[in-house]
Amino acid sequence: MTQPQRPHAAPTPGDSKESSSVAQGEIRVKVFARTDVGQIREHNEDNFLVADLSRKARGLLEANRSTVVGPQGSLFAVCDGMGGAAAGEIASQLAVDILYERMVEGLEDGHALSRDELARRLVRGIEAAGLRIFQEAKLDRTRRGMGTTVTAAALVDDYLFFAQVGDSRGYVLRDGHLVQLTRDQSLVNQLIEAGQLTEEEAETFEHNNIILQALGTADTVQVDLTFCELKRGDTLLLCSDGLSGMVRFDDVREVLRASSEPIEACKLLTERANQAGGHDNITVIVVNFDGEGLQAVSPDHDVLKYRKYALPEEPADNTEPHRRLMPELSSSPPPVDPMLGPGSSAPQGLSSTIVYSGAGAHASLPPAAMARRVSSRPPPGPFDPHFDGEEERIEIPGTHVPAWVVVALVVGVVVVLAGTAFLLLR
Repeated sequence: MTQPQRPHAAPTPGDSKESSSVAQGEIRVKVFARTDVGQIREHNEDNFLVADLSRKARGLLEANRSTVVGPQGSLFAVCDGMGGAAAGEIASQLAVDILYERMVEGLEDGHALSRDELARRLVRGIEAAGLRIFQEAKLDRTRRGMGTTVTAAALVDDYLFFAQVGDSRGYVLRDGHLVQLTRDQSLVNQLIEAGQLTEEEAETFEHNNIILQALGTADTVQVDLTFCELKRGDTLLLCSDGLSGMVRFDDVREVLRASSEPIEACKLLTERANQAGGHDNITVIVVNFDGEGLQAVSPDHDVLKYRKYALPEEPADNTEPHRRLMPELSSSPPPVDPMLGPGSSAPQGLSSTIVYSGAGAHASLPPAAMARRVSSRPPPGPFDPHFDGEEERIEIPGTHVPAWVVVALVVGVVVVLAGTAFLLLR
């Protein structure tokens, strides 16, 4: 199990350097994003978020595509909605809107966010989004079961944080090498990591569309928080499984290597996914990082890998869902704004995504899945990606009528029918 880390260079609370954690020199970003309905689906249930937190600006306006990272950082996110009948689109839109609102809430001009402050805002924003989507699903029966994945990346000074729920993905290309820095929270990935499924077997695994958690299917989620230290010339890719499930890893890497501009890379990647069949909605964000604020890549640089980030403890009443959502958040979902965009290599399923609901799923799972246990690990922490349905089940909202009530109703109906028949036949 990967242990959470606290980089030695990260400021600590109370440190005099905390308010000036921006690296020396500018960090420049060039970004573009694209979402496509694909070749099969009728609706696009994906959404993305591109935001400059210092200027409190979001979207793909020209001013946001090439900019200098400010003292409060930048934010990028991809959400892959699920639920059908437009519910998935609502869930993913709620996720990006609430995440952005929480990230800029209370930011003071000129106050430089420390790494811990940015990372905590990122986690809390995702938790708040999950709780809000869950509440919306309970209020409207037509939206029962709606949810969304989220893979978000937030940058402050030279540290890039990833926050993950579900199976969308985050990669970084460095010096020609592409590395996945998030882990799919999916059943197939857990079986591969447990040694109960090989990469080859996973290609045809019948349950490869089952994810272990999503925003909106429970009132709490476990956000997997990881990080990497950026270098000059690095490229970030965030994508939904409409890309990573359709286009081979080597092809994705070659497109990123060959594309000097994010807009070109986004166009080519979505075209490749559509040419491969376009079985799902396709969403990609590509970001190029440069500037004197980043160190050049050196032969002895740290190898890119999946690394968990350990946040300092905070009081329980500051966490979600213990905090109430902001009262100004409307009970109706916001309109979709077209300007804002509607650590493993496990294969991903492109049929309708299903959220694993623990014991209820055992009946249809293969023996290898039912035998999955985590007795060799301590209970999952707040950012543990190894979520196991037997320890903490994710329940899709339902009516939850007790079984004895159903039995009583059935018996009552039978008695009434029998009595009526008796009277009629006398």
